[in-house]
Amino acid sequence: MRGSNAQMPPPVHPHPSHRLRRFAETLLYAGAGAATLGLAGLPAGWLSGAIVGVSAAALSGRHPFVPPQVGRVVYVILGISLGSSVTPETVATMVTWPLSMLALALAMIAVTTSVMAYLKYVHGWPTLDALFAAAPGALAQAMALAQDTGANVRAIAMVQTVRLFILAVALPVIFASFGVAGLPPPRGGNLPAAQLLVELTVIVLASSGAALLAFRFNVPGGLIVGAMAASGVLHGGGWVHAFLPVPVAICSFIIMGAMIGTRLGGADIRQLARLGLVGIGALLVGSTVGCLFAAVVAWSLNLKLADVVMAYAPGAIEAMTIIAFALHLDPVFVGVHHLARFTFMSLVLPAAVGLIRAYEARAEKKDEKPE
Repeated sequence: MRGSNAQMPPPVHPHPSHRLRRFAETLLYAGAGAATLGLAGLPAGWLSGAIVGVSAAALSGRHPFVPPQVGRVVYVILGISLGSSVTPETVATMVTWPLSMLALALAMIAVTTSVMAYLKYVHGWPTLDALFAAAPGALAQAMALAQDTGANVRAIAMVQTVRLFILAVALPVIFASFGVAGLPPPRGGNLPAAQLLVELTVIVLASSGAALLAFRFNVPGGLIVGAMAASGVLHGGGWVHAFLPVPVAICSFIIMGAMIGTRLGGADIRQLARLGLVGIGALLVGSTVGCLFAAVVAWSLNLKLADVVMAYAPGAIEAMTIIAFALHLDPVFVGVHHLARFTFMSLVLPAAVGLIRAYEARAEKKDEKPE
């Protein structure tokens, strides 16, 4: 028998070549799905097709993988593309954004409360579990708090993932079916090669610097938000007129879709089917409440209904902003509102957990008192 001071074997890490093969395989699934829906002309088909392709592979037992470094580069590229959609009209509508963001805070409270009630009273979920699963677009913080409080982390993650999957795949089709998708923004004219190269260099350097700065200061979705802000300022101010080549944007959509699809890796099919129905019900409840708020806000502030609905959709900031761009909506409006929503939920969620735990503790003490 070995002594207590015997050395433990070193941990086994996947060989880089193994990760590379998994990434190449993931790109194959993503590319096949993206080509199927993208070439067919479906709205946001390059993105949603990649999600479907990689998700199907994950559910069939494969292990899709996208290196974090690749994901960070893609976020910056997408941020540049999103910011390039800024126009003088976008700047002109910004005066109404504080009011719509105030309404957004009220909408998020209503959405979270209604979904909590649905999960608690229809499916019998504990209050804290229902809160974490209902939190719109605050998955990282909800999962961290769920871990700390002993909630059912896997069930919460499943419901949140189902919601994101359905929003990313179905929302573009629904928008297009009702004819609310926008028109492609006008691209700049044919710039001289030298000017195009200079402007693209300026855009990439400025956007990359802003993305790294936002990431350094832990801004939610910092890489994509920072790059979008810098690109938006340059394009909105009329200082640059160059756009990233369309194939670059398409490739970034495909990799983004692959990253979303990897979330279903390792999922248990039976549990996913059971919790998927719960997630669909929660999404329907939350979307109904959110859409009612969006309709009132769009009418009151004379904003485009499709932009407001996308801004109030309970999804991740990166996914919702990119879908807005793919549907030719206003991704800056959507991105700013999702950033505001994330900040609001980050402040409110811990406070809500504290109130619920205090209430439950008082209820337990009351029940323990002798008659």
